[in-house]
Parts: sequence; C-alpha cells; structure tokens
Amino acid sequence: MTQTRGVHSIDHFSLFVPSLAEAEYFYRSFGLITENKETELTLTAGDGHLWAKIYPAERKSLAYISFNCYPQDYEFLLQQVRACGIQPEIVPHEGFWFSDPEGNRLNIKPGEKTIPDSKRIPPTRVSVADKRGTVTRDAVDKVEPHRLSHLLLFTADVPRAIAFYQQTLGLNLSDFSQDIIAFMHARHGCDHHLVAFAKSSGKGFHHAAWEVDSIDEVGNGATQMAAAGFKDGWGTGRHCLGSNYFHYVRDPWGSFCEYSADIDFISANINWPTGDFLPENSLYLWGPDVPAYFIHNTEIDGYKCPVSS
Repeated sequence: MTQTRGVHSIDHFSLFVPSLAEAEYFYRSFGLITENKETELTLTAGDGHLWAKIYPAERKSLAYISFNCYPQDYEFLLQQVRACGIQPEIVPHEGFWFSDPEGNRLNIKPGEKTIPDSKRIPPTRVSVADKRGTVTRDAVDKVEPHRLSHLLLFTADVPRAIAFYQQTLGLNLSDFSQDIIAFMHARHGCDHHLVAFAKSSGKGFHHAAWEVDSIDEVGNGATQMAAAGFKDGWGTGRHCLGSNYFHYVRDPWGSFCEYSADIDFISANINWPTGDFLPENSLYLWGPDVPAYFIHNTEIDGYKCPVSS
C-alpha cells in the first residue's frame, strides 16, 4: 500500500441507554427530532440526516460508530484494516465491521459525505445604532442543531487510539496534549475533529457535539435545557483546540451533549500544523471552571445521575 485512504465522515452512531423514554425527552428538549419505535429511538437534526440510533440496555454505552467513505476508497480501506491483522466482517449493504483495540464496534461503508466541504458561514445579526440588538426571552426560537459535529470517547491509551484510527480509518491528527487528549479529523475536508479521545482507566462514551449557528444559540440552548430540567453540565465557554464556543449538557446517564458553534475547519489537502499543547491549554480559552464530573468516566463503575440543583 503506497497511500493511506480515509473515511470522509460519520454516517451515524448508536448508544445503549437504560430508558428510551428518558432519552426521547432529553434529546427532544435538546432540539433534535426523535422517533420512538419502542425498541429503537432515532435522532435526526435540522439537516434531515438520521444521526443516531438509541437502543435499550441495562447501562449506557456506545453500541457502534458507522463511518462513510467514497466508493473508490472502500476496497483500499478494507485492505488497510486487514493489514493491521484484523479480519473484518463483511455484511451485504452494510460495508464491513470490526472492533478497535478496546472493543468499540466500527463500521465502514460507501455513503454520502455528511460534513460540508468547506466551513459553514452562518448568517449574522448585525447590531446597529437606534435599534435593539436582540430579542426578548419570550421571543427566542427553539434551538435546533443543524448536524452532528463530532464524538469524544474515553480510552485507556490515547497514543494507541491515535495510531489505530490513523492506520485503519485514515484519520489525521489535528492537535493533542501529551497522552491526555487527542483530536482527529477526516482528510477530505472536516471540522477540527471528527473523533476525539480522552484518557481514562477504560473505554467509554463522553459526548456528542452538535452544530448550531452562533454563541447566542449555544447560550440559548443551555437556557432551553435548564428549563427542561437539565441544569448540570459545563459552559458556556470557548475551546482552545477547535476554537468553538460550547455548552455541554449532562444527560441522564452521565455523558454529555454539546452545543457547538464556529469550530475550526480543516480543508482537504491542507497541511494542518498539528500541535502538542500543555494540558492547561487543551480544554478552554475562557469559561467556568471544569466540574469534576465532566472528566469522570461513568461507564467504569456504574452511575446514577443526581437530581439537578
């Protein structure tokens, strides 16, 4: 193999959770479109794409992540995975399946590119003299994310995860901080990170990030979720790595959904200046202190979400 090939985007992801009814209320409050089919809850965003499938189980965990590739790259990606000593399971009309070193199920198949080819520039509200610059609280539209931006997983070995996802999926390293956290992007034009990894004592699902238009929508989303009873989380703030404005809302199982606006974009064939940043520069530029529960992997020792204050 003379050239590494890569996936271009996430098609969808899947979680196991203890209650589909709780999940439906949480994600609908967040602004996603939900459809409860009794044994499966689906999540769609404003772009109309089906982004997630949620299934019932005793505990919350990642079921799988499905990635899309260009048809011409499919066989090359299959060979890349085999070259790593893995024998993937080929399923007609589903592409092929395999597991990463920690047992996370991954799927690669030909499919549409769900991330834009260039940075989305949303419409801006221009403040002018002699005119109110915003609306009143009772006139705020419901925040409804446009699309999935990225996923972050806990891992016991960040460098191993980087190497594996480079060699199999062809993801590129964007930025990292020692062996603590790493951000990876797809090579065909992608947000600063499509998948990220944070160090823990074992695997786990940390958060899904969803794109909104502005810092106002990030803040309004936080208010929207607090009104629905979900006050715990972290934000509002701005990240250093990725540069996006953020607010994380804790779900009923101890993981998070993030409202994200204005994340860095890495165009296809761009030589991004990957950096190794000090830990104090790896999380946020400004915002509130990080709560202790934000970096706690709830899948290691079980979890019961306390009542929000």
